[in-house]
Amino acid sequence: MKRRSFLKGTLATGAAAVAVNAGLLTPNTVLAAWNEKAFAAKTVDDAITGTYGSAGTTDSGDIKLKAPAIAENGAVTPVTIDASAIDGVESISILASKNPQPMVCEYSFAGAAKGYVSTRIKMGETMNVIAVVKAGGKLLKAQQEVKVTIGGCGG
Repeated sequence: MKRRSFLKGTLATGAAAVAVNAGLLTPNTVLAAWNEKAFAAKTVDDAITGTYGSAGTTDSGDIKLKAPAIAENGAVTPVTIDASAIDGVESISILASKNPQPMVCEYSFAGAAKGYVSTRIKMGETMNVIAVVKAGGKLLKAQQEVKVTIGGCGG
């Protein structure tokens, strides 16, 4: 390490420490909104009602739900939801029907954002993965069964 870089780093750290001790910098906690009712629900319908106020969903072919037919490791099951063919997507939720708390995640979109989400979810056993898309005040859904194998032995 060059001496000049070391001195700059030391001065910056010292200045930050002085600012914190003087009360000029205070740590704040910034958390996303937590929908306790939806994430504590024990059934899929209760989770949807907790999130959207109604469990009335309509099956839609415009939602492209991509998940493996057989997941070798249920702890990291890749799931992709593409609802970009639908105009005005407000939110996308992913639910796993047999998990103790079926609501896995919810994503909110603003403005002209495309309705596309790719993530990994945890699944304890074979179950349906459900994608719920809110667009134009309507609730649309798509679902797919994912078989979870443990060590490749089937489940």
